[in-house]
Amino acid sequence: MNPNWAEENLQTIRTLMERSALYRRALAPIMLYVGVVGIGGGLTGWLWKIQTKSGFVWLWIGMAIISLAGALVLVRRQALKDSEPFWSSPTRRIVQALMPGFVIGLLLGIVALIGFRCSAPDEYDDAIAKILVIVWTWFYGCAIHAAGFFMPRGVRWFGWIFIVIGFVLFGCLIIKTSSLMEFSPHLLMAAIFGGLHLAYGIYLYFTEKKTPNA
Repeated sequence: MNPNWAEENLQTIRTLMERSALYRRALAPIMLYVGVVGIGGGLTGWLWKIQTKSGFVWLWIGMAIISLAGALVLVRRQALKDSEPFWSSPTRRIVQALMPGFVIGLLLGIVALIGFRCSAPDEYDDAIAKILVIVWTWFYGCAIHAAGFFMPRGVRWFGWIFIVIGFVLFGCLIIKTSSLMEFSPHLLMAAIFGGLHLAYGIYLYFTEKKTPNA
């Protein structure tokens, strides 16, 4: 084993542990921002009656891009504020942990778009949209859980919430006896990706205020 490689990894782990409180503070505005974007996207799709399969996928790919771009801006601003390098070794570790789940979710959307283009007509299919909601929820939860090993412990629990909700929705879709699945897929996305992020951001904000020396 290369001793320099081992030393670098040990230093990265130590830095991540030392910056746990810093990452917790940075998470609050990011979660609030992503929550607002998610709720806004869900309401947009529901009120504007986006009722094609491709329209549903394009809308939520767009919301994901907006969320990621805004999150990067907030992280960069926090790094500049604390005189920290933006693309540091700990940041790279977190991004690497997130990437598999995010990339699979994006590729799933692209494959779905290709399939919808090959099929005609491109009419809205409630069941397909809800299956996409479930699968996206699973992959997102897995990505967040993986990144949580380099961040505060609560992030891993946050990832598990998405995974469990995905299984609850899957059970409701299979059983077809729950009124939960009668909601618009856009509203489900707003509640899951918007509501959960907003709630977690509010929790982080108020708990951080109560424990400023953490």
